[in-house]
Amino acid sequence: MSDLAPDPIRPGAKASGVEVVTFGCRLNAYESEQAKARALSDGLDDAVIFNTCAVTGEAVRQARQAIRKARRERPGARLIVTGCAAQIDPDAFAAMTEVDAVLGNGLKSAPGAYAATALETRVRVDDMASIRETAGHLVDGLTDRARAYVEVQNGCDHRCTFCIIPYGRGPSRSAAAGEVVDRVRRLAAQGYKEVVLTGVDMTSWGADLPGGPTLGQLTARVLKLVPELPRLRLSSIDAAEIDSDLLRCLAEEPRLAPYLHLSLQSGDDMILKRMKRRHTREQALALVALVRAVRPDTAFGADLIAGFPTETEEMFANTLALVEDAGLAYLHVFPFSPRPGTPAAKMPELPRAVVKVRAERLRAAGAAALTRHLARQVGRTVEALVEREGLARAADFTEIRIDRGVPGEIVSVRIMDHEGGRAVGVTVDD
Repeated sequence: MSDLAPDPIRPGAKASGVEVVTFGCRLNAYESEQAKARALSDGLDDAVIFNTCAVTGEAVRQARQAIRKARRERPGARLIVTGCAAQIDPDAFAAMTEVDAVLGNGLKSAPGAYAATALETRVRVDDMASIRETAGHLVDGLTDRARAYVEVQNGCDHRCTFCIIPYGRGPSRSAAAGEVVDRVRRLAAQGYKEVVLTGVDMTSWGADLPGGPTLGQLTARVLKLVPELPRLRLSSIDAAEIDSDLLRCLAEEPRLAPYLHLSLQSGDDMILKRMKRRHTREQALALVALVRAVRPDTAFGADLIAGFPTETEEMFANTLALVEDAGLAYLHVFPFSPRPGTPAAKMPELPRAVVKVRAERLRAAGAAALTRHLARQVGRTVEALVEREGLARAADFTEIRIDRGVPGEIVSVRIMDHEGGRAVGVTVDD
């Protein structure tokens, strides 16, 4: 699980044209821009593309609900379903009378995918396991966002017992370093002040490239060769694979944002083993301590699952304690959701009421952790990227309510207070 967007991203409904409704991760949002650009170049009009997510059953339910709503709102539009959920279970979406076409993940940005003749075939889904190349037709930035995203990696070679994503994304594959640098340089030239490197399993970047370069080496190369970029950020990373070059970048390069979102999933060793994760609780805490030793201002977020099969109250308590023990500031909490086809779906499940309560307790711990983080920010002056009118985000991911600032610009902000999960600041002149 990486960089999840909590709600579907949907522009205002249009009477005509191409609308894209995005579910799930920020990588999906990035790829929605590719899909829209491809659809427009293919001559598609009066259509809604649903870029689905398969991480949880709830994400699939939301997608189906949105499809039915879109059919009511735009009865004459062509409704096209793509993304991870469509890749994994195309027949389920093809069975919906509202759906006109289903495209697999490997086709959603392919040349001609949305041409009239191509859409005559209602279901087109390729075998993702056969894909070995990262898309070379990436777009420059995301529409209506202050920052830009560059996909450096896609797919995953690991098989965590709860995760269906490898079946929807295929094997891990890396974009060439030179291509990444060129794209970041072009985005900086367009005026973007912050670029985010993103992927499904970011820290596996380079394993399939000649010489086996690391994510840290890629990060260092981007920072060195694009000195005009004010800020580089990394999306979600695996706690088992942070390399020495990445630590060196955090220690020596102030333009690398001091924020890491870790795919932790649990704070209990037995549950981590049953999840088939590659780190232990002790290793996760050691990593956090190591990063803070070289970059004390680093903030951490984490993905955590509540109510994994066989999880006892004692095991859950270890996860709950991890929030404070690791000094986490931001949580993405997922109530366990069995995904058909995964090993965890065959494990003894906990009662749904227990799962729900544990998720609520974990979210409460996350809210308290965020409050502690925000309290530590009061009195600081930080450089923050203005995301939209009245709202900015500091390098350590702190969201700040501000009095003024132009979206896309980096401003100096004095943090005065915090309220409602956000810092409250005043823009100061240089």
